[in-house]
Amino acid sequence: MLKVGDQLPQFEGINQDGETINSEKLLGKKLVIFFYPQASTPTCTVEACNLSDNYSQLEQAGFQLLGISGDTVKKQKNFHSKFAFPYDLIADESRDVIEKFGVWQEKKTFGKTYMGIVRTTFIFDEKGICTRVIEKVTSKTAAAQILEE
Repeated sequence: MLKVGDQLPQFEGINQDGETINSEKLLGKKLVIFFYPQASTPTCTVEACNLSDNYSQLEQAGFQLLGISGDTVKKQKNFHSKFAFPYDLIADESRDVIEKFGVWQEKKTFGKTYMGIVRTTFIFDEKGICTRVIEKVTSKTAAAQILEE
């Protein structure tokens, strides 16, 4: 998994509108990239809505946001439209970006072991250096976790 001090990996991803997002164009502002397991599931919805509800505070603190999961563009579009998120969601079906950040890991739920996205938030400075990794994301207070630097 990416750690503090690491450089933002170079990547391109397709957002909910089918547009290409290039990581190099995200430099110059503080950046929050949050990975979530699946669009429109209860915990992921709580996290994404918390970030949306507190977006103006995050923006005032100088952050831009980007959400990433392995969902299809269509699923991301539906999720994005339903809740009118003020930030982009990337559909990473190939798991290219997910793998670069190291969040595709073994998980255990109800005694079953499987591979999946580990809910993680990465914070980068204006130069693309990772300044913080939040591994224990609390969905209901995701924005507060980011702002508590």
